[in-house]
Amino acid sequence: MKSKKTVGRKQTADTGRMADTEVTADTETVPDTELTDSIVGPLLAWYDRGRRILPWREEPTSYHVWLSEIMLQQTRVEAVKPYYDRFLRALPDVESLAAVEEEKLLKLWEGLGYYNRARNLKKAAQIVMEEHGGLMPETYEALLALPGIGSYTAGAIVSIAFGKAYPAVDGNVLRILARLRADGRDILDAKVKKAVEEELSGVMPKDRPGDFNQALMELGATVCIPNGAPKCESCPWGTICRARQEQRTAEFPKKAKKKPRSVEERTILVIQDADRVALRKRPDRGLLAGMYEFPSMEGHCKEREVASYLREIGLSPIRIKELPPAKHIFTHKEWHMIGYLVRVDELAGLEAGEETPPFVFVEPEETRSAYPIPSAFAAYAAQVEMGRKQGK
Repeated sequence: MKSKKTVGRKQTADTGRMADTEVTADTETVPDTELTDSIVGPLLAWYDRGRRILPWREEPTSYHVWLSEIMLQQTRVEAVKPYYDRFLRALPDVESLAAVEEEKLLKLWEGLGYYNRARNLKKAAQIVMEEHGGLMPETYEALLALPGIGSYTAGAIVSIAFGKAYPAVDGNVLRILARLRADGRDILDAKVKKAVEEELSGVMPKDRPGDFNQALMELGATVCIPNGAPKCESCPWGTICRARQEQRTAEFPKKAKKKPRSVEERTILVIQDADRVALRKRPDRGLLAGMYEFPSMEGHCKEREVASYLREIGLSPIRIKELPPAKHIFTHKEWHMIGYLVRVDELAGLEAGEETPPFVFVEPEETRSAYPIPSAFAAYAAQVEMGRKQGK
């Protein structure tokens, strides 16, 4: 096997870890540059000089770290801050999270998306109450056994809250290390992630593991960014980064091409009388499980088709107004939506019919306070608010 280069000063212990790593046949070769502990000093010095002040960093309890890391999955830091503050005011500890009603939980989560994250938080909190006496477990293995906690989140909690040297490797970390070493492997390959976790374990500073993990997160979020050109002039690794030296930063990281998302066309109906709006609850399983939505029809329907559907369910519309189209992107599918604002005399008549779809009828204000409506319907939820203001 050919000899490898090192990034900076050669580490004397456990240097052969990556040499034995095997990857799938469709990935590129193992990088010929190993990580060494010389990456630690410049990174931590850079972090100490200018780290961002974030609420979960200032009070890094295990509950705070756990909650913030779950919220930060797929969501930007600035977007998370107000949700984090609101959530903590309502559910300040594991006990309150374990006991919260699901609709209140989903309402607190509304706007963050990926609602199974919130459900798993509650499931995990209940296990912590029942099996750990209400205290977050302090071992990596026990955390990993909780619903919704993977290797990244478990590593973040034990390193930041409990000072234990476990790596927290996510897409940000894989990206910056791929650029550092001009690593051409597919970062979406689980074997690549596992190999990087093992190698980082050998260079983590035992006295500051939490700061080291957060410094990696910070570098990926603010300097070695995913979209656009990295800010190499601000990077603490600027003199040792191979992608920068070779002027190839745009080539890394490598990712296998994803399958295209499927597209679903839907027609959204905002049905209102003078006082209330019609909602219905989605099934308890599947996409947006248990959330509330506006009634809808499959496909992009014409006004006459909407009117026919409304008559079938016992409604006589006074006015049907076309609304602007909207699009929402999920991980594996897209909704392409058109909508209609439907004004009827009253919704009460729907409640009596046995064949009526399971609608609920709520005051517009309740759509903001009590009924969790996914952000997928944000454009149409805004129509409810507009109608409420116009009706005053």
